[in-house]
Amino acid sequence: MRRILFICISMLVTGIPCHAQSVIKLARIADIPDQFVGGEILRAVYARLNISIEFADVPGKRALALSSAGELDGEVHRIANLAQTYPTLVQISPPINYIEPSVFTTTLRFDVKGWDSIRDYSVGIVRGVGSSEAGTRGMSRVTAATSLENMIQMLDAGRFDLMVTDLFSGRAAVRKLKLQSRIAALSPPLERIYIYHYLHQRHRDLARRVEAVVQEMDASGELARLRETLVKQVLSEP
Repeated sequence: MRRILFICISMLVTGIPCHAQSVIKLARIADIPDQFVGGEILRAVYARLNISIEFADVPGKRALALSSAGELDGEVHRIANLAQTYPTLVQISPPINYIEPSVFTTTLRFDVKGWDSIRDYSVGIVRGVGSSEAGTRGMSRVTAATSLENMIQMLDAGRFDLMVTDLFSGRAAVRKLKLQSRIAALSPPLERIYIYHYLHQRHRDLARRVEAVVQEMDASGELARLRETLVKQVLSEP
């Protein structure tokens, strides 16, 4: 992880002051690789404002409880329209990352054609991950695991037919658990979902400044390049 931080720092615009004038503490869903990538992207964003970031690594639902109550300053990133359910959270546009919810299985092989193509199977998801909860809503056999690694272990033990998680995060976690020979992702992904950074409403003024930086980095292509570098780095970690 130190190497990743070095990459992020090296990609920042030259001339950024070394001394941060303030600190923002964000909720980050624990043990989800795409949340790590989003957090490191935000380090680059906030460094341009001379603000440092700390993270609280907690389960998904706990993260939303803390950030929406203002006990934390915001969320690393979540799906669009989160503010409809959590009106105290302010969405920053454009998106800073994306996820590709995908099907992972041990033995099943079939062509994935959207969420309806998994309706007849027993499905594992991670509790508190909004995209997975929304995609499987109404399905009769859904098991919510406490964490990504817990879900992978449950799939490997045959607790359900398949699991759904972000393609990158799933690949990284399966690799970490050394289960690549037993668990594989099916193609194509169920969908691509763009995800947004959120700040608590007390930071509305800061949100406008952050949004301006995100827009600039998106327009220049820096956000996409940084994400690509971080993803490759995580997937190459021993």
